[in-house]
Amino acid sequence: MTQENLNHLNALLALLEKGEFINGMETYFDDAVTIQEVGQAPKSGKAHCIAVEEELLSGVSEFIQYTAHTKGAGDDKTFYEATMEFKTKDGQHVKQQQAVVTTWKDGKIIDEKYYHKNI
Repeated sequence: MTQENLNHLNALLALLEKGEFINGMETYFDDAVTIQEVGQAPKSGKAHCIAVEEELLSGVSEFIQYTAHTKGAGDDKTFYEATMEFKTKDGQHVKQQQAVVTTWKDGKIIDEKYYHKNI
């Protein structure tokens, strides 16, 4: 299971690195997924999570990068660290470090937690 989940993670990261966030969510999120950014309330359900992401992405004027640096897997979990960089329509240049812990079931993400730090 660990290697299978790592393979799924690698395929997901390939999409994210191209800026294909919605495609990644549509492909890998379970219908009953729960996601949570540190310090915020969890969001549940694939359709709801995608709608929230689409709203967030509507404020992005330029995608610069999403680069994974470190990754690993154990049992039903994967983790990775990444750098995310983009510009917003209101002129902000955002660069963040992100750590993500994901729980997988049958090749789909059922739970994901995000930890961000602006750099």
